[in-house]
Amino acid sequence: MSFLPSDFLWGFATASYQIEGAIEQDGRGPSIWDTFCAKPGKIADGSSGVEACDSYNRTAEDIALLKSYGANTYRFSICWSRIIPLGGRNDPVNQAGIDHYVKFVDDLLEAGITPFITLFHWDLPDGLDKRYGGLLNKEEFPLDFENYARIMFKSIPKCKNWITFNEPWCSAIPGYNLGAFAPGRTSDRTKSPVGDSAREPWIVGHNLILAHGRAVKAYRDDFKPTQGGQIGITLNGDYAYPWDPQDPEDVAACERRIEFVISWFADPVYFGRYPESMRKQLGDRLPEFTPEEAALVKGSNDFYGMNHYTANYIKHKPGPASDDDFLGNLELLFENKNGDSIGPETQSVWLRPYPIGFRHLLNWISKRYNYPTIYVTENGTSIKGENDLPLEQVLEDDFRSKNYESYIRAMADASTHDGVIVKGYMAWSLMDNFEWADGYETRFGVTYVDHKNGQKRYPKKSGKSLKPLFDSLIKKD
Repeated sequence: MSFLPSDFLWGFATASYQIEGAIEQDGRGPSIWDTFCAKPGKIADGSSGVEACDSYNRTAEDIALLKSYGANTYRFSICWSRIIPLGGRNDPVNQAGIDHYVKFVDDLLEAGITPFITLFHWDLPDGLDKRYGGLLNKEEFPLDFENYARIMFKSIPKCKNWITFNEPWCSAIPGYNLGAFAPGRTSDRTKSPVGDSAREPWIVGHNLILAHGRAVKAYRDDFKPTQGGQIGITLNGDYAYPWDPQDPEDVAACERRIEFVISWFADPVYFGRYPESMRKQLGDRLPEFTPEEAALVKGSNDFYGMNHYTANYIKHKPGPASDDDFLGNLELLFENKNGDSIGPETQSVWLRPYPIGFRHLLNWISKRYNYPTIYVTENGTSIKGENDLPLEQVLEDDFRSKNYESYIRAMADASTHDGVIVKGYMAWSLMDNFEWADGYETRFGVTYVDHKNGQKRYPKKSGKSLKPLFDSLIKKD
């Protein structure tokens, strides 16, 4: 039998731009995603987060939804440009934005729900991008992020669980290599007139790590002693299996694949340096940490935030890597040499469920980083063709329910049998929302949202399935 610890937390996760809407309400300034979505052809269905799920105006409804599912935890993100509309440390602070989130946290706690707050889930204030290049600016961005973080730590002392950045990989690679996410910079001139895919992503990653380090130091020095909370970073990552297990180069490429996604950020946070595999391939395009920077970032995690969805077969590429390569000179595949598929198709081209990969990755992270406390801050799935189904079929989302069960049981196996220290799980997502470049065509929610008819919420089967599952797995005191 497998179990989860008695103090295990579980619930759901969302992000500000994906659910809030109300983009001009109460003094909010524009973010880079507002600007990006306004460019023709950037979002699959031509949509944006202008209205999203209108959650900014429906906090009571969303809390009632969390309670109806039995959740005891909710991870959400704060929109920086609601707090400081222009973003900078010398810019005016918007009290109405602060007051909104303070009340929301009070209401969550009153409902018996533990908040996990993400400070940055990709929606950089557009003012900072226009003023100094946003995430590309090492001198300004970390200082402005620290200032914003300090405002939130001071304003919401009741929150005991803070996340600096959500998936910095996704800010750096889709944002500055592929041009698929805001701000959309890339060397591909058919997509963007500006950008350098070979250099900018690595600069952005470095600056995000430094900003994380500054915010964590600020929290530990000036807030944690009185507030007693914890702070970490959330990193995405998928497990990797060799396309040909008999080929040592495919086996080596698997390790490289995980290092280029997870260890790019986790190695600095735990060891104060970048992985050797990245240094070898990228050379001087990968910035160096000064001794002061290394000291700032090393040890800057009270917990490891883990976002995980899928796994891949990995085939090495012969010859040198191209300058714009970010994978580690390899191919990402869903079938191995024998033609075996790793998992069923979903609506997301990058996602095929493979639950045992979750257990394997929990072990990989634990072994490499000396068994940190892990919170699974996202996990879930889309369903192929879900958006085209009639409502009654959408609500019977057995594929998603089974996906959650198999992944959660794999996590319980890792906790019980492998020594992995996992303390919480937040399903992605509480509701169908604005799925970035996919718009509203791809749904991840345990709640159907009728975006065309008053944002009405309809609970799906998957949302109701989690409480009985966790009740059966969490040890009773």
